Amino acid sequence: MQGFITFALIFCFILPCLSTRSNVGTKNAIYNVMKYGARGDGKIDDSLAFVRAWNSACKAAEMSTLVIPVGKTFMVSKLSFNGPCTNKHILIQLEGKIVAPSKVHWKAQSYWITVQSVEGLTINGHGRGVLDGDGSTWWQCKSCDRPGVFLFHSCKGLNVSNLSITNSPRSHVAVNMCNGATFSNISINSPGTSPNTDGFDIALSTHIVIHDSNIKSGDDCIAINGGSSFVNATRITCGPGHGISVGSLGKKGSEDKVSNIHVRNCTFNETQNGARIKTIPGGLGYAKHITFEQIILVNVNNPIIIDQEYSISHKGANVSVSSVKFQGFTGTSASGLAIQLNCSSSGCYDILLEQNNIVSAQPGKKASSFCTNAHGTARNTVPNVPCLLK
Repeated sequence: MQGFITFALIFCFILPCLSTRSNVGTKNAIYNVMKYGARGDGKIDDSLAFVRAWNSACKAAEMSTLVIPVGKTFMVSKLSFNGPCTNKHILIQLEGKIVAPSKVHWKAQSYWITVQSVEGLTINGHGRGVLDGDGSTWWQCKSCDRPGVFLFHSCKGLNVSNLSITNSPRSHVAVNMCNGATFSNISINSPGTSPNTDGFDIALSTHIVIHDSNIKSGDDCIAINGGSSFVNATRITCGPGHGISVGSLGKKGSEDKVSNIHVRNCTFNETQNGARIKTIPGGLGYAKHITFEQIILVNVNNPIIIDQEYSISHKGANVSVSSVKFQGFTGTSASGLAIQLNCSSSGCYDILLEQNNIVSAQPGKKASSFCTNAHGTARNTVPNVPCLLK
C-alpha cells in the first residue's frame, strides 16, 4: 500500500511536466510584417520588413506563422525568403496584396520573389492573397530580360494554396530542383497577348502536384521541362494560353529526361494547343510514360500535338518520345487539324489514342489528323488516324 501511495505521488508530480512538454510542440509563434515596420500603403518599399519577419520565423524553434494581413497593399521591390530554417513548420498567411514597382524601379533580376532551400513551408492566401507583378510596364519590351514573379528553388514538402497571381512580366511560378510540392486553387491571370508569361514552369523537380486551378496566360499554362518526373496536373482550366506542354526538351544539345507525367480532367478554352510534347533536334534524353486523359477542348487550335521539330535551326539526334497516352479527349478544334504526331526520323513509339472525339469547330468541315514516323495504336478515336505505324 505504501508503495502504491509513493507511485501515485510521483505520477502526480511528473504529470504537469509531461503536459507542458506536449504543449510545446503545438505552440505557434506569430510574426506579423506590420510589427517589423511594414507600412502597407502600396507606396513605401516594405521589402526589408518582410525579410526581417521571415528571418525571425525561420530561426524560431517552434511552429511559426508569418502574417501578411488582409486589407493592406504592400509594395516590395524584391523578396528573398532563404533557408535552411531551424523551423520545419512555417506558414505564410498571405491575405494582403503584394504589388511590384513599375519597371524603372525594379530591384529584382530573374525573379521578384524567391523561396530557396526551405523545407515544410505552407503558403495560404485563404482566397484573398494577391501578387501583382505589374507586367504591363514590361510586355512591350520583348527583348528585355524580363523577370518572373515567383521562384521556388531547392524546396521540399511545399504547399501553396488559395492565391491569385497576376500580370507577371514573364513566368508566374517557377519550380526548380524541388522535391514534393502541391499547388492548389491558384488563379493565374495575364492577357493572352503577354509574351512568355507561362503559368507554371517546372524543371529538375519531382513529385509535383497542381490541381483545381485556373490559368490564363500568354504562353504555356504549365510547362514541364527537363529533369522532371512524377508531375500531376488535375482539374486545370487553361485559356488563353498555349496549353500544357512537356518541353521544350533538348535545347542547345542538352540531355533532358522527363517521365511519369499525368494530366487529367483539364479544360482547354480557346488555347493555341491542348496536350503538347515538344523537342528540339540535336538534344538527348527522353520523354516517356506520359498520360493526358479526360480532356475537354473548346475551340483549340492544336488539341493533340507531338512536335519533334520544334526548332528547325538545330539538326542531329533527338530526345526520344515513347509510352504516351491520349485518352478521353472531347470537343472542338479551331483549325480542324485535331491530331498532329510529327516525330523525327528515329520515330516516336508506343503512342496510344483511345476514346477520343474531336470535331472541327468550323461548320461542315471534318477534323483531320497528321503523322510522321509515329508508331502506336488508335482505338475508338475521331478523327481516324490512319497514318500511325505499327
